[in-house]
Amino acid sequence: KTRFPTRLLLAALPAVLLACGGGSGGGGGEPIVGIDRGGVTISKGPINGFGSVIVNGVRYSTTGATITIDDRPGTESELRAGQVVRVDGTVDATGTTGTARSISFNDDVEGPVQSIDPAAAQLVVLGQTVQVGRATSFDDSISPRSLAGLAVGDRIEVSGLVSADGLIAATRIERKPLSATVEVKGSASAVDSNARRLSINLLTVDYSAAQLSNFAGGTPANGDLVEAHGSLDPAGVLIAARLERRSASLEGTSDDSADLEGLVTRYVSSLDFDVAGQRVTTTATTVYEAGSAANLVLGANVEVEGGFAANASLVAARIEFRRESDVEFAALVDSVNVAAGSLVVLGATVRTNALTRFEDHSDADLPRFSLADLRAGDYIELSAYDDGSGLVSFSGAALIGPI
Repeated sequence: KTRFPTRLLLAALPAVLLACGGGSGGGGGEPIVGIDRGGVTISKGPINGFGSVIVNGVRYSTTGATITIDDRPGTESELRAGQVVRVDGTVDATGTTGTARSISFNDDVEGPVQSIDPAAAQLVVLGQTVQVGRATSFDDSISPRSLAGLAVGDRIEVSGLVSADGLIAATRIERKPLSATVEVKGSASAVDSNARRLSINLLTVDYSAAQLSNFAGGTPANGDLVEAHGSLDPAGVLIAARLERRSASLEGTSDDSADLEGLVTRYVSSLDFDVAGQRVTTTATTVYEAGSAANLVLGANVEVEGGFAANASLVAARIEFRRESDVEFAALVDSVNVAAGSLVVLGATVRTNALTRFEDHSDADLPRFSLADLRAGDYIELSAYDDGSGLVSFSGAALIGPI
C-alpha cells in the first residue's frame, strides 16, 4: 500500500488573543458530567474532525440531523474542519459522544481580500481584520496553505473566533469563486437612520434598499449583531440587498445545557462576562482548568460548560482556558501509538486528545482522518505545548499533507 506523506499541525490561536493556561475540553481535562437537564445541549466552536462531527471534543452522530450552511440546506460532506458551527442535540453521560439534531454554519465574512500584512499575519476582507495563526486551517484551494497563497482581490470565506473589537481570529479560510455578491457579519456602529447607513468595523453598509429582518423597532441600532448581503459599489460601500439582525446569545432555556468555545468579549468581573456574545456567570462551585478566575480577561480564549438560568445567561460549571504552542516540529514520524493517542517525532512523544484537529490534505484526502492513519516515516509538521509532564496537542490541531 502506498503511503501518502502527511504532516500534523497541532496549532493554537494567535498569542495576542489568548490568556495563559491551556488544555482542552473533553480532551485535556475531564468533562463535567451530569449537566444535561433533559433538554437540548447547545455546542458552539470550531469543528475538530469528522466521524460524524466533532465539536469541543464531543463526537456528535449526524444521522437524521438537519444541516444548514449559510442559511441554506446542506450536508455533512460540505462541512470542513475549522468551521465554527452550532450543534443542537444531546450528549451522553460521559460527555464525550452525542447525537446532533441540527448543525448550522454561518461564515463571518465572504468577499475580496483588500490588503495583506505578512508581518502582522493579518489580512483585511470587506473592512474586517482577520488574524491568521497556527489554528487557521487553509483549504486545499489555497497554495501554499498560508497567507503566501493569497493575493489582493482573491475572494475568500473566513470563519473564526471574534474579539470584542471585531478582530476575527481565523480558524478556517477557503477560497471562493469570484462573484459580485458579498456578505459580512458583525456589530453595527455609526448607525445613521436618515441616510440608512451603518458601519461594520471598517466597512460602510448602505441599507436604503435592503430587506430588513428581525430588528426591534424595524430598524438597526448601534450594537446590533447584523449580517449584510449585497454587492460593493465603486467606492467600496456594501449596497445591502438584505440586512438581518442576528442573536449573539445561544438562547438556551433553563432545561438546556451548553458547551461554548470563544473569546471573552465583555468583562465586568469574573462573575459576569460574555463569551462570543453569550452572557456567562460563575458561582462558588465553578471549576477552572488550566487557569483561574484571574485569567478571565477580554480576549481570553475559553471553553465554558454549564446550564442556562431563567434569564438565558450561561451558568458555568466548568471553564477551561486554551493555550498556545511553544514547541514546533517538521520531521518524519518515528512511531505511532494509537491506543495511547500519541506519536513520537524526533524522539519526542506528543500526546493527542479529543480536541486535536485532524485534516488530510494528501492525495488520499481522507475525510475522516485520524491518528490511526499515520505511519512511521510519514512527514509531519506539528506544534504543541509542554504541560509539565510532556508534550500535548491542543485546540486547533490539524493533520495535513503532502508538502
